[in-house]
Amino acid sequence: MSVILIGFAVLLFLIIVVRMPIAFAMGIVGFFGFAMLSGLGFDNLDSFRWTGPLSMASNRVIDTVQEYSLSVIPLFILMGNLVTRSGLSHELYAVSNAFLGHRKGGLSMATVVACGGFSAICGSSLATSATMSKVAMPPMRKYGYADSLATASIAAGGTLGILIPPSVILVIYGLLTESSIRELFAAGFIPGILGIILYLVAVRYVVWRDPSAGPAGEKTEWPERLQTMKGVWGVLLLFTIVMGGIYLGIFTPTEAAGIGAGGAFLITLFRGRMTLRNLFETLADTARTSAMLFAVVIGALIFSDFINRAGLPDMLLEMVTAMDVAPIVVILAILAIYIVLGMVFESLSMMLLTVPVFYPLVASLGFDLVWFGIVVVVVTEISLITPPVGMNVFVLSAVLRDVKTGTIFKGVTPFWCADIVRLALIVFIAQIALFLPEILYRQG
Repeated sequence: MSVILIGFAVLLFLIIVVRMPIAFAMGIVGFFGFAMLSGLGFDNLDSFRWTGPLSMASNRVIDTVQEYSLSVIPLFILMGNLVTRSGLSHELYAVSNAFLGHRKGGLSMATVVACGGFSAICGSSLATSATMSKVAMPPMRKYGYADSLATASIAAGGTLGILIPPSVILVIYGLLTESSIRELFAAGFIPGILGIILYLVAVRYVVWRDPSAGPAGEKTEWPERLQTMKGVWGVLLLFTIVMGGIYLGIFTPTEAAGIGAGGAFLITLFRGRMTLRNLFETLADTARTSAMLFAVVIGALIFSDFINRAGLPDMLLEMVTAMDVAPIVVILAILAIYIVLGMVFESLSMMLLTVPVFYPLVASLGFDLVWFGIVVVVVTEISLITPPVGMNVFVLSAVLRDVKTGTIFKGVTPFWCADIVRLALIVFIAQIALFLPEILYRQG
């Protein structure tokens, strides 16, 4: 146990104090922690055989980069980058605004819906927030929206990018837990839609409390509404083909990612937005992002080997068994830990640190790992708008320099509460699905 505690202490020191990238921090701690468990000490530094730790680390690197199913990551990233280049964000906002903008808080509601649609293709919360801030903020300021509501709707709407499929973070979770990516994508769709609905309720609550925060915009007639939809039909068709093909089992997520990337390239080309310079920048950005994600995944897997070799999952299970509490109490404790960590850690870092520790315990308690993955992603979404770190809030603060970070955090509070309600619903409904058959059987 002392080796595990030392490992976590060193890891936190490297990440928080030294500011070392999490990929290298987790890899280094995992490598040397594994070596210590294999017999490394201060008295045998010159005679220790490094074959075991080196073999473990090299196998993780080779197996990860050669894993065929992981090609879904760069392909979905390329798909999102191409769609971003195509200028889809403006068309999505125009469609949402045409149907919702005439209501009180309608522009803010249109922003949430547009963020949900854009994130379904983009897959990145930070990219969605940064892009939609340039598209949605000027119209909301034109109609006199309060900065708190305007920025909060962008920051909260951007969090949908990591849950609504195709989601790269769900792919990474599937890799860490060996869960089905197809099942994760299928499970993430309804909670993503639920998130959009609850965010719309949050907007209505804000304008009910303060009607001046979100004045109504101009009403768009039906012919104009239908006209605006012409700009997004291609991307909607692409999303339907990609996700429908995955859900129906027509092709694998990797094949779907290839089709999506090819379709996004054609859409961008036909829109006249593709130049050699744009293509080079898109491919270079995709390569950088993919390399970063593969690095953090490899580091997380090396760290996972260390904590598994040290027996941490078994220790946690023994501790929970000794406490003799209901399984749901353990889940609630894990969620509380996630919310606290979300105040300090960036979302991906938090997931990579905790999932290897918690998922064996969750599986041993009888919970479905696909359900737990959705819960983890929802809590990760909450962390994106939770002070003091809230990455989406700081992205907006950097893009909109005239808006204070405190103003955004204040405005995002109703959306944060909506996320807590969604999380409670997901946990509560899962408990009904898990234990109701057993209760009915006993009563029968």
